[in-house]
Amino acid sequence: MEVIAAKDYQDMSEKAASLIAEEINKQPAIVLGLATGGTPEGTYQALIREAGSVPLSRLQTFNLDEYAGLPPEHPNSYHFYMKEKLFLPLQLGANQTHLPRGDADDLQKEAGRYENHIQESGGIDLQLLGIGENGHIGFNEPGSSFDSRTHIVELKPSTREANARFFDEKEEVPHHAVTMGIQTIMESRRIMLLASGTRKQEAVTNLLEGKISEDFPASVLQKHPYVTIIADEAALSGVSFNKWVSEGRERETR
Repeated sequence: MEVIAAKDYQDMSEKAASLIAEEINKQPAIVLGLATGGTPEGTYQALIREAGSVPLSRLQTFNLDEYAGLPPEHPNSYHFYMKEKLFLPLQLGANQTHLPRGDADDLQKEAGRYENHIQESGGIDLQLLGIGENGHIGFNEPGSSFDSRTHIVELKPSTREANARFFDEKEEVPHHAVTMGIQTIMESRRIMLLASGTRKQEAVTNLLEGKISEDFPASVLQKHPYVTIIADEAALSGVSFNKWVSEGRERETR
């Protein structure tokens, strides 16, 4: 793993956007896996500022997940989030952006369709991830199989609590979601995980120094050959081994 230390959230966001832009410039037809929530929002803002120097007409994007039951036009859907935060500002065409449909009549069938679409596109070249306080990646909650493909998941109370800030009331947070599976994520050629703030300190420490277990889904990333973690000082404050923390000049592996 490579760990890049950032001073704060803004620095983390700018470092991440710079690396994403670099990858797009190297591979204009790149397939990007994208995340939602508070953590990547600053990265998307920084990427929009760099858009003039990045070729965008050939890239494809696939999002990690979507809430079950929410149509694309719902203001709390991830379709809506991505449109507002990234797709419209970058002027990406509808044929370039892909998310699972949370309002599909048959969610199991939709999960299979989405997984097939990812595979038919050649898989993810660069997958952007956040990390939940309980170690979830995408919406793969503790206990999720490392062999899982895109599937339906029941959200843990802690995840619904963390996401309640985006809704008017906690009761409005959906109980289920469609998410890329862990195996799908692990087949990405490169993974970039972002973490910021003291609330993510324990999760980041467990990711870097804990054992690999389905009880902490993000721990599987220790087995991936090309993972870059960009985290700020607060998120890294519990890491005891200085070898993990760099300014990006050296790549550490374990």
